Amino acid sequence: MQDLTTGKEGKLIFQFAAPMLLGNIFQQLFSVVDSIVVGKFIGKEALAAVGASFPVIFMMVSMIIGIVMGTTVVISQYFGARDFVKVKRAIDTMYIYSVVAGAIATAAGLVLAGPLLRLLGTPEEIMPQAIQYLRIYFSGIIIFFGYNGTSAVLRGLGDSKTPLYFLIIATVANIILVLLFVAVFKWGIAGAAYATLLANGLAFGLAIYWLNSTHKLIRISITGLHFDREVFRQSLRIGLPTGIQQTLVAIGGLALMGIVNRFGTNVLAGYSVASRLDSIALVPAMSFSQALSTFVGQNIGANKLERIRIGLIATVKMSGIVTIVTSAIIVIWGHLIMSLFTNDAEVIRIGDQYLTIVSIFYLLFTMMFIYNGIMRGAGDTLLPMFFSLISLWLIRIPLAWYLSDKIGVSGIWWAIPVGWLIGLVFSFTYYKTGRWKRKSVVKYDENL
Repeated sequence: MQDLTTGKEGKLIFQFAAPMLLGNIFQQLFSVVDSIVVGKFIGKEALAAVGASFPVIFMMVSMIIGIVMGTTVVISQYFGARDFVKVKRAIDTMYIYSVVAGAIATAAGLVLAGPLLRLLGTPEEIMPQAIQYLRIYFSGIIIFFGYNGTSAVLRGLGDSKTPLYFLIIATVANIILVLLFVAVFKWGIAGAAYATLLANGLAFGLAIYWLNSTHKLIRISITGLHFDREVFRQSLRIGLPTGIQQTLVAIGGLALMGIVNRFGTNVLAGYSVASRLDSIALVPAMSFSQALSTFVGQNIGANKLERIRIGLIATVKMSGIVTIVTSAIIVIWGHLIMSLFTNDAEVIRIGDQYLTIVSIFYLLFTMMFIYNGIMRGAGDTLLPMFFSLISLWLIRIPLAWYLSDKIGVSGIWWAIPVGWLIGLVFSFTYYKTGRWKRKSVVKYDENL
């Protein structure tokens, strides 16, 4: 656990963000390694099938993840206020919720995998592989919730290093297993799905063992968990808007995938790879935003509002520098990076086109995420939800549809940074109003 309410703000945020940055990179390596192995050893059809599956998975789990994020904010604020009884109750409540929600998500995923893919107009030649991948993945989704929920709890307590260690174990295990199942055993796309589930299961099992053996606040036992309705209500207030936002963003991703699907398997494969690389490139922004959220949560719980302003300035500087360097790398070497995933020249060209257009605007995404991170940490998630939905549903999706008809597939790529720009304008404007300061779970009679 780490106390973020005292000490040099920028240094604390950097030290807290660095393990999360590495952790998020390793998290993205899960899907990237799967895509490389699938693309090289099975083919572009399987690569497109994996890519078509990710928006469906994201949509099915977004609401659950959003509410877990709300619980993490509650944990960080109670920890900042030194109310350790409430911290323990929040942790217990999160685990109970994750188990129930995971069972529901598994059932829904197994039933809806095929219909959702068909609704999106997924090319018929990749449909069987995409359905197989989704059904295997959803059969073990409860493992994913348990493992990621544990990591989120630790981050809420100020511990960003321990989740990194377990994530490294999971990533290394996934690399070994996916090569074994796909390249050696020739299990096809099913092998990639089984490798991911087993790797997550290994990391979750080790995390439970370690926490029960060493941690003071967390004890995971089926009979020892207690559900707290008030804590869950607070988690819903904070997490439900984020969950709704994530779900509608995921549906927006499905809508975007539907537009991409109109252009065939090559475009779908190129987009799938490029969007995986996008995810890695945007990891610094998301990591600094997560670190800032925990920093804000603890300091607003401790009623130290000036530290939040100083922390924001430091975070903008650090994340901005990293983002500019990342954009330059993608623009210069995007074509070479794409060739790691496939030997198909057309798929490489399409992915490189996406990366060239989108990556020069990464700074817009970074700033938008940073300001949203402040509001999440304060527990103010409702208006940021509307901002994201406006930028997605009123700007990006209609613009992608219109431009793709006028100038072809590149019109889809140009719509993405335009959506980021609108989202940034809304988030920055709302931050300047200061209304987010009044949304804290822990209330004070002064300076709020």
